Amino acid sequence: MAETTVVHLLRHGEVHNPGGVLYGRLPGYHLSDTGRLMAETVAKAVEGRDIVALHSSPLERALETAAPLADKLGLDVIKDDRLLEAANMLQGRQVGQGLAILRNPRNYRYFWNPLRPSWGEAYPAIVARMKSVIDDARAGARGHETVLVSHQLPIWTIRMAAEGRRLWHDPRRRQCALASLTTFTFEGDRLVSVGYSEPAGSLSSGPSIPGA
Repeated sequence: MAETTVVHLLRHGEVHNPGGVLYGRLPGYHLSDTGRLMAETVAKAVEGRDIVALHSSPLERALETAAPLADKLGLDVIKDDRLLEAANMLQGRQVGQGLAILRNPRNYRYFWNPLRPSWGEAYPAIVARMKSVIDDARAGARGHETVLVSHQLPIWTIRMAAEGRRLWHDPRRRQCALASLTTFTFEGDRLVSVGYSEPAGSLSSGPSIPGA
């Protein structure tokens, strides 16, 4: 029988961002007090699982989310640029409520092709790098479990690709809450299921900024 390998994609916890900035790949954005509690809650939830490796985006909020897991599981954090947030030409701008950033005339030049999307990294490019890191992590943890700490859009995009769904979408409809786990289960090299859970869901104060 083929070995079962489980790859958990963990979105980082809540970030201290009082200005409502689309921070993207910008440095200097750290977890809030609630975000740190979210990370600790997830670590407690998975402590008893057969997790043998821990990978993370190199951004501060991801590494800070990975830290309690590293402590609980006795693992080193493996940084991997393939887990980075999607590149976005609008990073550094204030988002406002809902999709207000789309209504600002100064931003219109970025929105000529929402199917790509024209304001940032192309969806197929996100899928390619996420599939690559998942394949490598799966190979390294064959027969066990592994955690990859990443960001909302990369996680949601690879999930849609894995489920055979279209890649372009409304950001408000993503099922990828802060500190949530999107779980891929493989039999050998074959993906057999995609699961989703929110171990720290009770700590969420409401919708977060899309793309954060």
